[in-house]
Amino acid sequence: MQHEFVFAGFGGQGVMFAGQLLTYAAMDQGFNVTWIPSYGPEMRGGTANCFVIISDAAIGSPVVKQPKVGVIFNTPSYTKFAPTIHSDGLLVYNDSMIIHPDKRTDLRVVAVPATELATKVGDVQMTNMIMLAATLVCYPILSIDALKGALEAHLPAHRRSKLAANYEAIARGVEFAQRQGAAVASISHA
Repeated sequence: MQHEFVFAGFGGQGVMFAGQLLTYAAMDQGFNVTWIPSYGPEMRGGTANCFVIISDAAIGSPVVKQPKVGVIFNTPSYTKFAPTIHSDGLLVYNDSMIIHPDKRTDLRVVAVPATELATKVGDVQMTNMIMLAATLVCYPILSIDALKGALEAHLPAHRRSKLAANYEAIARGVEFAQRQGAAVASISHA
């Protein structure tokens, strides 16, 4: 089994950390992983994306052309990456920032008002945790407990004060996805 993801948005939205945290969670569970980041020229406000591969076998190449899952945070990233998602995959996008996206009918699409939910948590920087948690509800290759464990183990020291807010954001993402009745993907672990 090999699962390929793209996380994409603006720098400063936590796109890289969401992908990195998924990678850590999978690695902590014994999977083989790759995480390949790509940054635009600006630190904040420029484009940012990363590709994550999770596999129970050796990973032959970190290059991903048609990821199975897209986690998209803004309109320019949606325009660029939504067409690349594998036809029977999953596209999770930030409905708070992407208005009237072109709809694909050949994959599952989940619109999450992540920025709005993060604002209710009290920190717009928690958008990434809401998106990641909602993604794992819809595409459950790892448990939410594995995600929380990775957050506890790998959150940088200078961000430890935000651990409780991260947990609350994860809970909001899970709750939203479950309330929407998000269909769970049939995933083969063979």
